[in-house]
This record gives sequence, structure tokens and C-alpha cells, in this order.
Amino acid sequence: MITAIDPQTALVLIDLQKGIAGMPTAHPATSIIAKSADLLKACRAAGFPVVVVNVYPLGAPWTLVRTQSSGLPKDAEAIKQAKAQMEQNGFFDIVPEIEVLENDVRITKTGWNAFYNTTLDETLKGLGVTGIILAGISTSIGVEGTARAASERGYNITFAEDAMTDLHADAHEHSLKNIFPRIGEIDSTENIIKKLNEIR
Repeated sequence: MITAIDPQTALVLIDLQKGIAGMPTAHPATSIIAKSADLLKACRAAGFPVVVVNVYPLGAPWTLVRTQSSGLPKDAEAIKQAKAQMEQNGFFDIVPEIEVLENDVRITKTGWNAFYNTTLDETLKGLGVTGIILAGISTSIGVEGTARAASERGYNITFAEDAMTDLHADAHEHSLKNIFPRIGEIDSTENIIKKLNEIR
């Protein structure tokens, strides 16, 4: 349950892009996107900055190491072919329900963590942001990876539990029950919006 939202808070939406939202998620992606859009509207009304993150992992160092289950191409030709196909299918495009405005912060990450090797921390600190509201797909990867990094940097984190999902229900539940309570506060989109309205 949330106890407070910082007066200088940013909404950070993780990987709400067509290719990710089109995967078989534990909860309907349409519902996650709708809740995220509600948060977006409320944060804009509160005058909070909005950060829209997408992932472009092809060729990133972590995708080239030996793993038991990667799913991403490792050689140059396969990466080139995957890139062409994914771009043609709009894989990297943000879903249309999440309206991205010109003054929104856009971050393209190459891995699980939106802070790693991007300008996110510098940008948020430049805006005076001390807290973030996190939502998106997927809970145990992009959301948790970003949350861990945000915690290390001292941000107060609010997790919108019904505005995130995972490809695996057990991974989603593990993050919500075992990781997020140790680094932030968790609540529903409805309650987060109520708290936002209190500080407008």
C-alpha cells in the first residue's frame, strides 16, 4: 500500500511496445495498457514528467554470451534479419493507446534496466525528480531491472501492480511478493491516482 507520492515524481512506463504487448502475457495486455494509459492521464494532469521506455536488445553484449535460454540471435547476419523483420512488424513501436507527446522523455534501453547506459538518471535528476511510478511489461525483467537500479540511486518507487504483467505468472508474483516490497510501495492504479489527486 502506498503511503505517499513525492511532489517531484515521474511516471516511467516500461516496454509498452507492440512486439512486447503482443506476446502471451500472464494477464491480458489490453488491461495493462489501459491501466497504464489511466496513469499517464493522471500524471499529465498532475504536471508530472512522463518517461516512455522501449527495448532494443539486438546485438547488445548480454545477448551474445552463452545462455541456456536466450531466444535472441547472436551472429551478425541473424541480427540483421531479425532487425528488418521486427522493424517491419512494428515490434519496437509504442502501442497507440500510450500517446507519446513531444516533451515526454524517450528512453531506448538495450537490456533489462532503463538506467543502464542511458540518460535516464541524468534526465530525472535534472528535472528534480525524487520518486517514480513504475508500470509496464514485463514485471520480472524490464520493470524489476529498472526498479533495482532506481532503488540503488535512491528514488522512491511506487509500483502499479495492476498496470504490469509478465510472460510468466510465477515470475510476476515473485517480483510483487518478494522483491518490490523491499525497494518500494505497491498499490493499484486506482489508489495511486487517488494519491496523485491529493497532491495536485
